[in-house]
Amino acid sequence: MRKQIIIAAALVITIGAAPFTGGIGRADAQEDNIVQDYADVNGLHMYYEIHGEGEPLVVLHGAYMSIDMMGELVTRLAETRRVIAVELQAHGRTNDLPDRPITYEGMADDVAALMDAIGIDKADVFGYSMGGAAALQVAIRHPERVDKLVVASAAYRTDGAYAEVWEGIAEITPEVMAGTPYGAEYMRLAPNPENWPSLVEKLLQLDTTVMEWTPESIQAISAPTFVIIGDGDIVRPEHAVDMFRLRGGGVPADLTGLPNARLAVLPGTTHVTVINRADWLVPMIVEFLDAPVTESAPAS
Repeated sequence: MRKQIIIAAALVITIGAAPFTGGIGRADAQEDNIVQDYADVNGLHMYYEIHGEGEPLVVLHGAYMSIDMMGELVTRLAETRRVIAVELQAHGRTNDLPDRPITYEGMADDVAALMDAIGIDKADVFGYSMGGAAALQVAIRHPERVDKLVVASAAYRTDGAYAEVWEGIAEITPEVMAGTPYGAEYMRLAPNPENWPSLVEKLLQLDTTVMEWTPESIQAISAPTFVIIGDGDIVRPEHAVDMFRLRGGGVPADLTGLPNARLAVLPGTTHVTVINRADWLVPMIVEFLDAPVTESAPAS
């Protein structure tokens, strides 16, 4: 899903729109009693924030993003949850490791290690775009750590996104991305801003590696799952429905009862603007997280 973010970022330059106009600064965070800290996990000095109180909810951002760029979503979710917002490898304030590629599996292992480091045995997990695919891998690789799973604007196979998305990837360069809000945010926060070309190269490698996770691996996830896309997303609606069905959805619930899977297609919403729909997302996500888990038939 990095590619999606990259292509969307290039479009932002073209149309002159900016999805991000600034985030919370350290002073603001301190005034709001937000925990800001680092944990040393898997060789990374990983930055994280804890907002609010209540049941834990891990939040994973998209490619090239920081916690600040998640907008109101983190602060709104923190009204009822203890939100652990994470900056993944080479993103935001978290450092990179020169000889380590960025992979979904690696990011998932980092999240599990961070949970260990801060004493969280199990949590709900929300991920957007790249973070959504990483969240899927947390649920696949560390099922004992995930209560419920919310996956926004992410796919589990390369063909889950439109072909045009992949065709544009070859045009991405550090120079193109440097002119976007994502590049500016990296320069503002990164511990080593000179590593920007390396981040772009690693994300291109991630995006050009064919993703072929099996339907069986998605079906085997034990956590109740909420799949979210925009109706103008780069993730094809057919793929979102496929993932929803693999998670147990797509049944006549009046006869069978509601499954432990949900699907939302946000109207008039693109890949970039999904994350800006906090007014829609937060009530739906909170209601899903609060809902009791029901006995249901195996996913098909």
